[in-house]
Amino acid sequence: MEMLFKNRFSFLVCGLALFFISGSLSAQQPKEDKKGLKDYYKNFFPIGVAVTPRQLEDSAQRKFILKHFNSLTAENVMKMGPIHPEEHRYNWEGADAIVNFATANGLKIRGHNLCWHTQAPKWMFVDSIGNQVTKEVLLGRLKAHIYAVVGRYKGKIYAWDVVNEAVSDNPKEFLRNSLWYKICGEDYIAKAFEYAHQADPKAMLFYNDYNTEYPEKRQRIYKLLKKLRDAGVPVHAVGLQGHWSVKDPSEEMLKQAISQYASLGIKVQVTELDVSIYTDGNIPEQAGAASNSAFTADLQQQQAEQYGKFFNVFRQHKGTVTGVTFWNLSDRYSWLDNFPVRGRKNYPLLFDKDLQPKTAYWNVIRF
Repeated sequence: MEMLFKNRFSFLVCGLALFFISGSLSAQQPKEDKKGLKDYYKNFFPIGVAVTPRQLEDSAQRKFILKHFNSLTAENVMKMGPIHPEEHRYNWEGADAIVNFATANGLKIRGHNLCWHTQAPKWMFVDSIGNQVTKEVLLGRLKAHIYAVVGRYKGKIYAWDVVNEAVSDNPKEFLRNSLWYKICGEDYIAKAFEYAHQADPKAMLFYNDYNTEYPEKRQRIYKLLKKLRDAGVPVHAVGLQGHWSVKDPSEEMLKQAISQYASLGIKVQVTELDVSIYTDGNIPEQAGAASNSAFTADLQQQQAEQYGKFFNVFRQHKGTVTGVTFWNLSDRYSWLDNFPVRGRKNYPLLFDKDLQPKTAYWNVIRF
């Protein structure tokens, strides 16, 4: 009886020990779960995301951001129109909310953007009676805008997309025929960089564009950057927006682009990354409003393979590629849901609508 008691006691002790050991292991297991995207790339480059002030008001999304990302970009609220709607009025609320959240939590901040043909307020280009302003007036307004915005966040925002999408999509043109160009010629580009550098001499200054890796447009972007660099304009880096698809670009095309830009002595960042499940580019006529195809298993696999290839290239260019930023948090919301076809749901990011990792996520972190 005594031996039976001892055996039962020993069994109970062992069972309790296994329980606590097991509990300890399961308590440790979430350590892997707690490891976010940024942690896998801590020896390579910061991992960023574009956010809205409203997302920061939601505790689940705040927690998600802090787990996976260590750099933030304002999706819209720092663009010229939203932040400077009238000549003598600035709207700082949204931008301040993002900057304050980032600084409070030790996240890097990219500023987006200072000069763009889209979302530029109409008042910038006309006088009080609606006539188009002169070059001198427009450059003065641009300088005042950049001084105010960059100056407000000096020392907090480490990098700025200074000029956005100035190169034309038309192969027969060099620069986009925007109002900036019509009024100022190409001088506005150099001036924007000079003003930004004066406002914060320590900030890293980017030229930012899309289709930067496709050979024809790449050559014209390279031409612009080389011209600016040769003239001593403070352009420190190029932003490859990275609005790509499950089909394009190829690894080789991306490698060639990074190497060509780096030959100018500048750094490279991927600033607006997403991988569309559609391959119609930006041409609504080809897209068709009825193309609401499901996110099939085949598309999930194609997307996962693309993301894996892209990040493989980024890792190979460690030191030249100094940051990768996703354009939006998850498939819950993407700007691509309304572009190029309004209301056509897309699934371009690493996380699904419930903020859970997709197949593509695992391809990005397993290396």
